[in-house]
Amino acid sequence: MKEPDDQDTDGEKSVTSKSDGRKSLRSSKSESRSPVQEDNTFLEDDTDETFTEGEGSYLEEDSDEERLEGSLSSFQYDDLQSTSVPQQTPAPAVEEAEEEVKKKISESFFYDYMELASMPFVTLDSNIPLDLLTLVHSFGYDCRKRANLQLLDDSIAIYIAGNQLIFLNLKTKEQIYLRSSSGEGIGIIGVHPHKTYFTVAEKGSFPDIIIYEYPSLRPYRILRDGTEKGYAYVDFNYSGTLLASVGSNPDYTLTIWNWKEEQPILRTKAFSQEVFKVTFNPDNEEQLTTSGSGHIKFWEMAFTFTGLKLQGSLGRFGKTTTTDIEGYMELPDGKVLSGSEWGNMLLWEGGLIKVELCRGTSKSCHNGPINQIMLYEGEVITVGSDGYVRIWDFETIDTADIIDETGLLEIEPINELQVDKNVNLFSMIKMNETGNNFWLAQDANGAIWKLDLSFSNITQDPECLFSFHSGAIEAVAVSPLTYLMATTALDCSVRIYDFASKTPLAQMKFKQGGTALVWVPRMVNFTGAQIIVGFEDGVVRILELYDPKGLTIFAGRKKILDADIQLKQVFKPHTACVTALAYERDGEILATGSKDQTVFFFEVERDYKPIGYINTPGPVCQLMWSPMSHPESTLLIICENGYILEAPLPTIKQEEDDHDVVSYEIKDMCIKCFHFSSVKSKILRLIEIEKRERQRELKEKIREERRNKLAAEMGEDGEKEFQEEEEEEEEEEEEKEEPLPEIFIPSTPSPILCGFYSEPGKFWVSLGDYDSGFLYHCEFPPCDESSDFKEQKDEPIDARYLEDTEDNPIQAITFNINKVMMFCGMKNGAIRVYVLNQNDPSLTSLVDYWHFNMHDNNYGCIKSIASSFDDRFLVTAGADGNIFVFNIFSEFMLRKDMKAKVPSPRFGIETEPIPEDIEDPKAYSIENARRKREHDKLMKEVEEIKARKREQIKALRNEFCKLLEMNEELPKHMQFKRTDFDVDSQIRAEMHRKTAFKIQQVEKELAWEKEKHELGLMKLKNRFRDPLENDTIVVHAILSDHKISSYRLVQPSKYSKFKRASQSERKPSKLDRFEKEGPGRKDSQRDAGGSVTTQEESIIEKGKKFRPKTLSEIMVENQIEKTRKLILKAERAQLKIQQRKKEWEELYKSKPGDNYEDPKDLQAIKEAQVYMGDFNLKTAPDYKIPEHMRINAAKKEEELGHLDSLVHGNKRHMNKCILSLRDLKVAVVEEIQCLVQELKNIQSTFHISKHIPIPKIPQIHPEEVPEKRFQYDEETLLNFKQQQMKSNDEKSPGVEETGSGGPGGGFLKLSSGKDGDLTTRDSISRSSKASTFSLDIPKYMEFEKAEPTDVELEIMKRDEIKHVYMQQYLVNRIKELVVTFDAELRLLRHQKLKLDTQMKLSDLHHVTLFQEILLLKNFEKQENILQERVNSLDKEEQYMQWKINETLKEMEEKKNEITKLQEQEKALYAGFQAAIGENNKFANFLMKVLKKKIKRVKKKEVEGDADEDEESEESSEEESSLESDEDESESEDEVFDDSICPTNCDVALFELALQLREKRLDIEEALVEEKKIVDNLKKEYDTLSKKVKIVATNLNAAEEALEAYQREKQQRLNELLVVIPLKLHQIEYVVFGEIPSDLSGTLVFSHHALRRLQERIRELQEENSKQQKLNKEWRERRKQLIREKREMTKTIHKMEETVRQLMISKFGRVVNLEALQTLSVNTTLEELKIRKLRKELANAKEMKMWEEKIAQMRWELMMKTKEHTRKLYQMNDLCIEKKKLDSRLNTLQNQQGNAFQGPREADVVAREEVTELIQLQAERISALKEEIALLRRKGGLILPPIQSPREKEIQPADL
Repeated sequence: MKEPDDQDTDGEKSVTSKSDGRKSLRSSKSESRSPVQEDNTFLEDDTDETFTEGEGSYLEEDSDEERLEGSLSSFQYDDLQSTSVPQQTPAPAVEEAEEEVKKKISESFFYDYMELASMPFVTLDSNIPLDLLTLVHSFGYDCRKRANLQLLDDSIAIYIAGNQLIFLNLKTKEQIYLRSSSGEGIGIIGVHPHKTYFTVAEKGSFPDIIIYEYPSLRPYRILRDGTEKGYAYVDFNYSGTLLASVGSNPDYTLTIWNWKEEQPILRTKAFSQEVFKVTFNPDNEEQLTTSGSGHIKFWEMAFTFTGLKLQGSLGRFGKTTTTDIEGYMELPDGKVLSGSEWGNMLLWEGGLIKVELCRGTSKSCHNGPINQIMLYEGEVITVGSDGYVRIWDFETIDTADIIDETGLLEIEPINELQVDKNVNLFSMIKMNETGNNFWLAQDANGAIWKLDLSFSNITQDPECLFSFHSGAIEAVAVSPLTYLMATTALDCSVRIYDFASKTPLAQMKFKQGGTALVWVPRMVNFTGAQIIVGFEDGVVRILELYDPKGLTIFAGRKKILDADIQLKQVFKPHTACVTALAYERDGEILATGSKDQTVFFFEVERDYKPIGYINTPGPVCQLMWSPMSHPESTLLIICENGYILEAPLPTIKQEEDDHDVVSYEIKDMCIKCFHFSSVKSKILRLIEIEKRERQRELKEKIREERRNKLAAEMGEDGEKEFQEEEEEEEEEEEEKEEPLPEIFIPSTPSPILCGFYSEPGKFWVSLGDYDSGFLYHCEFPPCDESSDFKEQKDEPIDARYLEDTEDNPIQAITFNINKVMMFCGMKNGAIRVYVLNQNDPSLTSLVDYWHFNMHDNNYGCIKSIASSFDDRFLVTAGADGNIFVFNIFSEFMLRKDMKAKVPSPRFGIETEPIPEDIEDPKAYSIENARRKREHDKLMKEVEEIKARKREQIKALRNEFCKLLEMNEELPKHMQFKRTDFDVDSQIRAEMHRKTAFKIQQVEKELAWEKEKHELGLMKLKNRFRDPLENDTIVVHAILSDHKISSYRLVQPSKYSKFKRASQSERKPSKLDRFEKEGPGRKDSQRDAGGSVTTQEESIIEKGKKFRPKTLSEIMVENQIEKTRKLILKAERAQLKIQQRKKEWEELYKSKPGDNYEDPKDLQAIKEAQVYMGDFNLKTAPDYKIPEHMRINAAKKEEELGHLDSLVHGNKRHMNKCILSLRDLKVAVVEEIQCLVQELKNIQSTFHISKHIPIPKIPQIHPEEVPEKRFQYDEETLLNFKQQQMKSNDEKSPGVEETGSGGPGGGFLKLSSGKDGDLTTRDSISRSSKASTFSLDIPKYMEFEKAEPTDVELEIMKRDEIKHVYMQQYLVNRIKELVVTFDAELRLLRHQKLKLDTQMKLSDLHHVTLFQEILLLKNFEKQENILQERVNSLDKEEQYMQWKINETLKEMEEKKNEITKLQEQEKALYAGFQAAIGENNKFANFLMKVLKKKIKRVKKKEVEGDADEDEESEESSEEESSLESDEDESESEDEVFDDSICPTNCDVALFELALQLREKRLDIEEALVEEKKIVDNLKKEYDTLSKKVKIVATNLNAAEEALEAYQREKQQRLNELLVVIPLKLHQIEYVVFGEIPSDLSGTLVFSHHALRRLQERIRELQEENSKQQKLNKEWRERRKQLIREKREMTKTIHKMEETVRQLMISKFGRVVNLEALQTLSVNTTLEELKIRKLRKELANAKEMKMWEEKIAQMRWELMMKTKEHTRKLYQMNDLCIEKKKLDSRLNTLQNQQGNAFQGPREADVVAREEVTELIQLQAERISALKEEIALLRRKGGLILPPIQSPREKEIQPADL
């Protein structure tokens, strides 16, 4: 085992073996790999310096122990072979390993990059060079990979491209490449905070994290076994000492690394779903956060009893919808701010969502997910997928809290930047450019942006540094003439690159994404300037590439590009995405294939004229024309679902035949079809059979050799033995032999991925899914038009096994020019190159290959692969968005300055019109357009037939009308009824029914359109009309040209409604709220709890009331009631005394102190100090802003809102006046109409010569009635419909007509009869009267003319005079109305002109206020910080002052206690002196005993004697003189014994002296303790005083800083320009009668303010005289009050003396009346009495219980005695019976003894049984006796009777 610092050759071998093992994908390939250095420039200078110390030695952790412990457990030095099988080291080795763990890796230790980097694989024994392909450049960017953009310094950016890490120089755009070590991809990258290291987290099986040193790019550390498959994110902590990593699927392991020691500190599972990100909290490195799919989790490193652990808390969304969290940020106080999928920000605290942040009117912060959140310079930056970067105020977010049930809080961003349209920002990173605020942004739509977030006047626009495809590259094609390539993708762009000079040239955007691309061959376009592209909507576009520098005209060009693209032709042959494009080998025909299962053919020479199309049995995935070597030109059509077709060259039709064909479908083409049937299982079966056959042959050969050997050695016996062994082996083989693999055909056909021609009628294909792993050689069967493709099943004729392609099939294949190399693009993003023999269509040499992983192994499938025209370059395009260009191994070296030549532009290309593009995805395809044309033709014929029928019907209708007229001319009795003309009544009813049904159907069909238009109308109304209070109304004068217009008034602005919280109105904190609420809330809760308990107690007491009370309970209750009454009486007296005391205290409190000052006077003095004196101007440098005059943004917004409200009110009032004037004009016009009508009626009665010209009726202009624009009738709707139909016909005549708004098509649903005009009821009534008058007059003219009489002439003359007068009167009335209206208009116009002037001034003031608001908002943030600092210091000073006051109070209390103790000591000596008396001969002795100092041990704390002596000696100067006497007495050399009382001394005095000495010692100890406390308090006071001074200094400094900031803010406000229009007479500052040119020293005062200042001078003079009078009066009043106070003092003394005398006369001494009144019962004694009574009652109850138990036990004893007596009687009966049996037995023996000479066996047995029975009975009798004896004893223990074993066997029945 070697140390990292050891240097020997063994280390190098171990590293070599380790790297070889790690890099090997298969054991068979690892031997062939040799470390050949790649063409990487950054390794040339550093490889020799890689291992300076400890080459090849490194630390590797034991992953098994680490996983179990969750922290660093053990590490060992080992090579790679030990990673799969851990070594079992003996005990001494384990001890050595534990010692080695403590040692660190050397700081100068590095790994060898060449040993780590993955290398290409080459088959064994092949001559293929390792550098067959060399990476030249990467044109792609995996823009959708998370955090795939990092910065190492100002000019070097790094990002992942498949298996490479690319170093991109932002200035020179050069690229440097770093290979992955695993060869299976790179998961994530990260950069150290100091930019000195960067991490590369790999993908693969248990991948590594490699940490490289920058800028040397040497591998510095390797972290192993952190996850199973790949890493999702890595992050360094703020100091860079730790690294956090999180794994991807399936384990999602979170690991904390000590990366410099290659040691994991902590490890756990982050979550069960995908984890996007993990970061450290920059302010607390013990906290981490992870987020991902539907979750966010908060982690903390905590020490537990088992060690350091990671404790995670999952964020709970609560009522908020669960969301994926992509971006988040840790706040300094531990809260976390995260984004959401819908664009709002979520503020997390304590694992819960505290508040959800949105913008005003509930708009989301971003339109889409928030991908990144950062905190930079006190501002929060959010990056959204909507392309916006928004800046938010950190304090607003940090202090945000919920305000209502919605959980939303509306905030507005400080600044925002829209990068560009169609931008999806994924991440941003800060560029370290001094003095600039530049950021690099990763755009998920394929770009890298440079953003300037300074938000100043010189802010630069967003700059797109690099542009790429976003997403998978669908196709790539190379130029047949030069080093140009074209690519397309689903991001709707086509791009051109010069891969020789490594530069992108041009790009072109479309509406749909590209899916296929081919470079037009030179046979079609000799210059190679055209490409043809297929798109996902079925459109095919031909694009032309040219060099714009060759153009002759540069109209408006500023920058000439190196290349440009122009649309040349466009057509749409398909309805689904185009998947394949192919030119015929002669360039005459273009074939296009699509997923709509069609192949379309075009004639190239005739501008791609359509030839026709054929249908295919499946979606087309590839088209290939046969090469020149084939005799016939055929098209190979490969379908995804297993069908391969071969179509011959289509025949080109003539032009005259084209018009007669209805469809382009080619139906007579002879197409060959091959329906692929799976044969993989058969191939595997044959391989297994061959394998077993070879094994059998090998065994037969071994057996034959053994047989020959045995035969030679043993002869025939050997042969027999061999035959027996052979039979046994055959039997064993038959048993062991496994069955062959079964034939399997997948139910779903495997998709065909790619293919190519081999020979005429033969082709090779590569399949996916189950059939992958082989290349299949197939042959077309003969063409049979009668056969069905779907029923056809065909098998390939041959197959070639492809190594390691079982799950990694070939996706794309291409060949070099001479067909020697076959380039294959694999599913896992690898490139494989097979070296073939020339002219080998059967691919017999498909063995040796070169294999290298380039694109991403998970999602980097190679979609397209192509080689350059000269086979020098190879281009690959993958689904990971990367485009790699390789240099193919050649003996010719490439020039560094090689550059592709862009084709020159064609002559006249700049003047050539660009064809109209097909942008509508629903546009007709070529086939559908032809079918539509035929359909239109058919419909036209049908319409002509309908027109002829309509003409016939019209003729019949006319004939019918003539018949009806003839019927009406007949007499009535001869006329037919109308119903008689009906042939059948049901026909008409049926017609009406059908008409109603059709109307209903049309309404249903148009219901959606109607609803759509109504919603659109409502939205327009809500957007443009509802916010409008008043529209512009222009009222015109009648006689003059004067007019007046109203204000177009919108709703009040946000400033008039919105009031932001100012600094003084900030939301109170939790502490403030607690202080305001105080303990009252807790008390209320406590009271509430008490009320609950009292309720429960009351319920219990109610239950007890129903039980009868005992005598003892009644006695106890009586005693309690008696005591309660006495206590209540005493409490009442005490309450009365306390109330009286309280009244006295309130009275004394109301008494003003000697230094009392009236608050009104203080306020007046304060106002005088503020408003009086010499003040500087606001422009002065030493101007100090008063507190009440300080302004902020909130106050300014209130001021702006007030201004808006005033302006809005004035405008609204003027609008009302103008509206009234308009109504007046309408009324005037109506009245004039009536008067004119009446005038016409009058003029019709007399001769025209006497007529006066009738005045013109004024017109109501459309501007005067703007609301009429929103009124409509049926005629208006019909006109609108006709206009819409005309416009639609002009735009697209083929489009069907659409309904133009139904019944709800306008804002107001009005009919023409009700509100169509402005007539009112009055005008209608007037006009009706006039009409009646006019109708009555002509009635006189109906009679025949006759000669009038004289009377009639007189009457006519009178009427004429009357009518002339009325005529003049009406004309005058009309003039009066007109003049009056014009006068009103002129007056109102004059008022409006004045108001316009005021409004303009208010607009100027509004601009000024708005500028001030913007300025104040910029100052607000720093001002709040300074104000908070002042407030915090002020609070701290107040708190310190309070502590000082508390300390002084405590010191005063302690001094009072010391004084009391000293007085107690004096009293003790005085009392003892009095007890001794005078002339006592033992007085000195007793005093010495009393004053003697002795050492005592404290009760609780045992301290040393020396400490006590020191404490006793540290007495202050305030000790009494008695102590000094004591010291003097102690100094004497007299020695006495104080333990024994001298003879003749009073023992009582001696004992008293000892007792008093103990008291004296207690007092002295207390004095020492109190003095100690006083000293400590003094020290604390001194410390606090110093702190107060420091805080006061800081507070003054903070206030000065705030004041300076306020002054700076005021100066900035002063710099704002304020416009004040003045007239010349308002300027009083003149020099020699002229206005000076410099007005900088002037002040602007209003006349009102000037007059107010002059009046204020007079007011102050009058106020001064009044104050002098008041002063004199108050002095007199003070003298009078002093006299009254003296008299009251004398009266109080007299009353106190009277009370004292009354007390002495009544009580004999002065007593305390309060104590006397509050004298009550002794509650303790009464409680003890009650307890005693209760105890006695309880004891009596218990005694009664025990007596009952004794009686019970006596009764039980009596019953037991009776039972035992009964048993004695039984025993006596048994004894008597036994005696009888013995006597009877004796008699029987005596009588029969002679008969039996010998004893019988039966008698012997019977005797034995009887003997045993007797013994048993005897034992029972003895047992019963013992039991009886025990029972007779008192308290005897009764045992169960003793039973013999024999008795146990006998049943009770036997006894």
